[in-house]
Amino acid sequence: MGFTEAPFQLPIIDIAPYLDPVRSNSPERAAVSKALHEACVRYGFFYLDISKYVDAGEPEELTRLAREFFFLPQEEKDKISITLQDNARGYQRLNENVTNGKSDNHEGIDIYKPVEKPDKSKTLWGENQWPTVPAFREKYEQWIEKMKKLGMIVMEAMANGLGLSEDEWKELRSQVENSFWIVRAIGYPPLPNNYDGFSCGAHKDYGCLTLLYADPTRSALQVFLHNSGHPVTGVNGLPDKQDGKEGVWINADPIPGCIVCNIGSMWEVWSNGLYKSTLHRVIHKGSNYRCDSVLL
Repeated sequence: MGFTEAPFQLPIIDIAPYLDPVRSNSPERAAVSKALHEACVRYGFFYLDISKYVDAGEPEELTRLAREFFFLPQEEKDKISITLQDNARGYQRLNENVTNGKSDNHEGIDIYKPVEKPDKSKTLWGENQWPTVPAFREKYEQWIEKMKKLGMIVMEAMANGLGLSEDEWKELRSQVENSFWIVRAIGYPPLPNNYDGFSCGAHKDYGCLTLLYADPTRSALQVFLHNSGHPVTGVNGLPDKQDGKEGVWINADPIPGCIVCNIGSMWEVWSNGLYKSTLHRVIHKGSNYRCDSVLL
């Protein structure tokens, strides 16, 4: 219950026991919290089974809508360019996003938490720019609300895994339940063989939790397991070092009914280093156009 793991695969955790308020003190919930704790200590990444939380068609529709936008003529996409707002909210062209000094081979739409009295001259304080693709805004706003709610459910389960008291959990909840957030719809064309960079360069997330839904594309999202306890060897042709540190890069391929969840630097600070934010990257060399939707 709660924790499934195979060699070189991130654990799969079923959040279902936390969706039922009747099971507030159940052994099933305790098992989920224990599994989350172990995953955060060992990996910083895990699959979250949300098949009992959302219909499978909902995130698939997000992918369809994102792909419809990304396939528009460039001049249409540029009508909501981030340069027209606060250089954060809106559309980023292919190769405009930079990680570790190199352009990322992806394009994206960034939607942030709305702010009071927006002022596009201030960083992150502009207004969101939405694609005119029919139903795009409606479906993404619905998804945002569901993922925000899910994030708080996962936070409670993690707090229980850490052994926080009810008062400590309430204090933590008060700090995060109305926190700042960003949603990114990202489009990845195939990475050219001679490209000096990645689809998205290796990085750690700066926030609290990241909830990622990706289309079925395999061998794209990769996670670096440092001192994971696994033998230090390359897997599927992936190198076994990053910045001189031994470990292993593994593919975090999509699993039906699941999203990929990882902890950000905030959890690493809160847990005094017990939970560690983990490096990850995207290298998409397939022939298709990959899409994902992520809430940070």
